[in-house]
Amino acid sequence: MEPAAHPGDGTSIAELGESAVLARILPRLRAGDAALLGAGDDAAVVAAADGRIVVTTDLLVHGPDFRLAWSTPFELGWKAAATNLTDVAAMGARPTALVVAIAAPPATPVAVLEGFADGLREGLAALAPGAGVVGGDLSASSVLTIAVTAFGDLEGRAPVLRSGARVGDLVAHAGARGDAARGLALLFAEGTDAAGEPDAARAHDVRKRHPELVRAQLAPEPPVASGVVAALAGATAMLDVSDGLARDARRIAEASRIGIDFDAAALGPDVRVALAGAEDHGLLATFPAGARVPEPFEVIGRVVDAPGEILVDGMAAGADGWDPYSGWDGRAG
Repeated sequence: MEPAAHPGDGTSIAELGESAVLARILPRLRAGDAALLGAGDDAAVVAAADGRIVVTTDLLVHGPDFRLAWSTPFELGWKAAATNLTDVAAMGARPTALVVAIAAPPATPVAVLEGFADGLREGLAALAPGAGVVGGDLSASSVLTIAVTAFGDLEGRAPVLRSGARVGDLVAHAGARGDAARGLALLFAEGTDAAGEPDAARAHDVRKRHPELVRAQLAPEPPVASGVVAALAGATAMLDVSDGLARDARRIAEASRIGIDFDAAALGPDVRVALAGAEDHGLLATFPAGARVPEPFEVIGRVVDAPGEILVDGMAAGADGWDPYSGWDGRAG
């Protein structure tokens, strides 16, 4: 996946108006295989053969969640898809559709929204083939704000909850651990100007020197398909690791009234970053003892009788990570 350039003709969304903007965005998207009726009416109609729908929503706001000086519109669209698809996957469901609402400053070039739409389309094609965008809304705001709602199909299976882990279960993870945090730390350290503000030229230089880490932050490629794989393999609990491995593991520990003991050797050379680094959007799951843990999951610990506790090699671990009201505790290092 490579970011696409969208210079456009310089026309702003205010100059075109809502209907004309939609006319330029919607042809760039596809409704997906589950759409019985896509965008165009007051609401879409999406098939749900199982009779149950998994639904989640996420908000991206310029400033705390992304910086246009760092992200291309294409990457922003890709990330908006990825962050929601993994929440659906974490329930053991197959993503089927997205609804996307955007509030943008009127002076925003329409090419930005076109690039965003392209990123959405390509992100869906790569991470959740068959899923599509079935509707949304446009509005004006002083700050670019993106709200995405994702839907998923359980295909007859029970959802995989956070509350199902049991003592003796294996703890396994699929996806990157800490790469997105490393990329963000590089951008803050080397992609800002003298005043500490995001700088596009400096970020471009960081991107050239550390492409994989920057991509992990700006356009992650989470193991979305692995959610269904884990469910079929008998996962007892699962969640999307978006706020940091330790912080999110504690959510399983509290919901299941168990403890999780990580194996330091399995976490890699930098245990702290693996535990605290956020936004990789991997999947953390528990499986019954003795179960065959499916690829690409790797066993990184076990469930123990220590309700609500997170341990590393039997010793208490902190729960640093991302909190939208305080930031990532280890963001700059």
